[in-house]
Amino acid sequence: MKLITIKETNNPSILKFEFSYFISPNQSYEFKNIDECADSQLAQQLFYLPFVKTVYISGNFIAIEKFSIVEWDDVKHDVAEQLENYVNAGGEVVKAKENKKVAVTVYAESTPNPAVMKFVASRMLTKTIVECKNIDETEASPLAKELFKFPFVKEVFIDENYVSITKYAVNEWQEVTNELRSFIKEFIENGNIAVDETKVNTSSKQDKQQIADFDNLDVTSQKIINIIEEYIKPAVASDGGNILFDSYSEEDKKVKVVLQGACSGCPSSTFTLKNGIENMLKEMLHDQDIKVEALNG
Repeated sequence: MKLITIKETNNPSILKFEFSYFISPNQSYEFKNIDECADSQLAQQLFYLPFVKTVYISGNFIAIEKFSIVEWDDVKHDVAEQLENYVNAGGEVVKAKENKKVAVTVYAESTPNPAVMKFVASRMLTKTIVECKNIDETEASPLAKELFKFPFVKEVFIDENYVSITKYAVNEWQEVTNELRSFIKEFIENGNIAVDETKVNTSSKQDKQQIADFDNLDVTSQKIINIIEEYIKPAVASDGGNILFDSYSEEDKKVKVVLQGACSGCPSSTFTLKNGIENMLKEMLHDQDIKVEALNG
């Protein structure tokens, strides 16, 4: 009897192994290394495979994120067989435990964009950036989907341990901040998943940032990406946003970037681009002709 169906996800590094029954109906788990697997002997066993990077257990599936040392086509059937053999031998997928609330702290932090508030949690929410411009883009984020049910929520951006929310002008922040903070806190404490990493559709830009063809880019573009990653992105993240490299033209020395989260549509973004990012690139690249342009700023 076939217990497992192999399914691809939006992330080519992650594959889902779906069971014909629920293996963890009430709780979701994410294991990043073997030391975190006290509740799952099966997850421990999977980490003995050298290509396993992360193991997710939820509902009726196990999702595995791999390192790039192998291709899924070469190993996926062996993994499925190993999973089937384990459960057929009576192995417990994950230890059942009481669904206790885990205390979480969430605080609100203003950003340079008056339309955006940053809500910072005391625990990680995602390893992959999720940007939702509307409720139709929330497949990968149950939290974002719930937030869009508030009539004043315009956009949701989630990265690491924070959520940046863009509101419509119909409400002032002092009227809704506490309500949103309490909602996010309760959502996380109840064991809900903020982001389903298996459903995140990562863009090619996000991948080295994370750019898949980074090695094929010209030297100047590579330098620009490294400067953005090391110096600019951390500062932008502290303001509840993100910046992605789009392109560089040697002909007119123009650097095009994409702004996300609190940076997108921010009234001060032009000043930041010209007096912050552009000046930094000019100085670090030793080229005063460099110009920076935001495609959505």
